[in-house]
Amino acid sequence: MTESNSENLSVWERLERGRRAKAASGGYAGYGSPAFGQRSLDGELVEDPEEVQVVELIRRHHKSGKSLQKIADWLNQQGYSTKRGQKWKRISVKRVLDRLYGKTPRISEVTQTTDTSTD
Repeated sequence: MTESNSENLSVWERLERGRRAKAASGGYAGYGSPAFGQRSLDGELVEDPEEVQVVELIRRHHKSGKSLQKIADWLNQQGYSTKRGQKWKRISVKRVLDRLYGKTPRISEVTQTTDTSTD
């Protein structure tokens, strides 16, 4: 991009182009906090092992025929909280399932991590 072209673009447009370029190269473009089950590590989206376990629980309960509200109630009873530490609601469960089943577009791919901690 030449200097004259960049002067004609608003700040928002330049940031948007930068985010899209980062996403196109496989990086985390920084559109808010990562989805439940993911985290940002060194500018890349990676799976969050603890949250991935909760996503799997949500998937299993959904496959068994439980309603979104029943799943949210169960998660709350078991002491699970959302990424921001809130109680689960029906819409929160729906968003996790939408991402899981590909109904929400992803900006970039997620890298799987292995737990290297020695507890």
